Amino acid sequence: MIEDWRRRRAAKRITSGDGRALKRLRWWQLPFRALFYLALPNGDGRQTVYAVDIPRRTDPDGGKAKAHLYLDGRHHAESKLPAAFPVEGGTIEVAISAFGLKRCHYVTAAGAEHRLIPDPRSAEGRRARVEREHPTLSRSISLLSVLMLVIGVGLNLLQLAGPISQIPPIAENFGTFESPIRLPIWLNFALAIGAVLGSTERALRLRYSVLDHAGK
Repeated sequence: MIEDWRRRRAAKRITSGDGRALKRLRWWQLPFRALFYLALPNGDGRQTVYAVDIPRRTDPDGGKAKAHLYLDGRHHAESKLPAAFPVEGGTIEVAISAFGLKRCHYVTAAGAEHRLIPDPRSAEGRRARVEREHPTLSRSISLLSVLMLVIGVGLNLLQLAGPISQIPPIAENFGTFESPIRLPIWLNFALAIGAVLGSTERALRLRYSVLDHAGK
């Protein structure tokens, strides 16, 4: 029921495209644009190619970021995020976080999920190539990003627990807490930057969890 309600809300955000051609991704657009593809059979032995173009900026009119759906290279539809585009046999779902994409999947009518293929020139595509061609290095980077996120979020939350516990209603019901760790401001800042970098790297792989949410 909740999923049906979400799809109905997402459908209301969709507007028709203007038919313009999909522009090629340029290297200087890496920090500002994500581009993914999905090829589906159309029943006559050929394939229909969908492309999802996500500029990493807010819409000047509506204030929210948008996803653009292209059908065989032509602008087919657009939607404010999170977006759910009905396509052949299912739905393309797109969502973002503060650090990048957290979802760009094709969900079939049966409920199976498939991540769309990133453009090889995009930041996500370059990260996928590292994972494909250098799996050991990729695993090391992935582990490092998780460690940076866990350490940064964990230590900062531990230090915040002290001031929060001194709020009168909390102190009266649960008592106060004094953090055993007190870090200098510069180190707290460095840990926060590390947590952001860790979540950003995970976003390039469309990984998202409660821990990434806490990293905000």
